Amino acid sequence: MVQIVVRVLIGLSGALALLVAARIWQDPATPTAQLGIQAMGALGTATLRADLGGFFGAAGLFALAAAFRNEARLAVVPLVMIGLALSGRLLTLALLGLSQDMIMPIAVEATLVVLYAVGWRVLSQR
Repeated sequence: MVQIVVRVLIGLSGALALLVAARIWQDPATPTAQLGIQAMGALGTATLRADLGGFFGAAGLFALAAAFRNEARLAVVPLVMIGLALSGRLLTLALLGLSQDMIMPIAVEATLVVLYAVGWRVLSQR
């Protein structure tokens, strides 16, 4: 039962990540502005689509694959990706201090790291 719940949660997080990627690919200015990022010209827009869209797309695809295929090793990819993103946020926190708008992304990424770590562990116990 726990394994099913974990797989569903990982699958949902993957689907949401793919939706974020689709929004970034469709209109990068709107979702990235919510993250405090602004493109400067065509290169900036392409970079937002490639880097952020690619990041969320890859994390989402691997999370969905882990959930559907019931394979722990596939959950490691979004675990590492989100873990590195969280590390960057914590580094910023250490260097610049905490601002109110940083709390939610840190909380979301910390939650996802826990989810993927638990998923990796639970899916490994087949």
